[in-house]
Amino acid sequence: MDASNQATGNGGIASQANTTTNNNSNSNNSDQDESSKQNLNNVINSIDKTLGLLHQLHLTVSSFNVASQLPLLQRLNGLVSELDTMQKLAGNCNIQVPMEVVNLIDDGKNPDEYNKNVINSCIEKNQITKGKTDAFKGLRRHLLEELEQAFPDEVESYREIRASSAAESKRLTQALSVLPNGDVKIKTEH
Repeated sequence: MDASNQATGNGGIASQANTTTNNNSNSNNSDQDESSKQNLNNVINSIDKTLGLLHQLHLTVSSFNVASQLPLLQRLNGLVSELDTMQKLAGNCNIQVPMEVVNLIDDGKNPDEYNKNVINSCIEKNQITKGKTDAFKGLRRHLLEELEQAFPDEVESYREIRASSAAESKRLTQALSVLPNGDVKIKTEH
């Protein structure tokens, strides 16, 4: 079966999983995750085997003489066979590699630089977002102080309404966090 047929087959499984119930979908997702991990392990094992065959081939070629022609041909055939197996196994894997990572590897750089850049970008965006939320909190606090000086009774009733609304919202959230088996999800508050 070629890679396009295998990819179509995987897509068919995924579309069937979407038409089942939630419980079956969760079960299928975990089965697919397990299958994906197994497929990836198979490809990794094939890569390791290919590297071993390449090493053996290198040793054979570096000390080549007429008597080693048959072992050389056997190792070449073994390498071609393993590369074919690797290609078939790789058709079962759906791994997305960012082009930036491929470009870094082509440039002879460490692909971990991509991870570092992504994390630094996330940290930078997080700091910007935190600055914005802190600014809005400061504005809210300042407005409440100003309103409290001008309209103390209305601000007091606003705070009471806000507190009761927050308590109701928290109660609803806790009621919704009951698991199907009766356990309760506990979310730690920071």
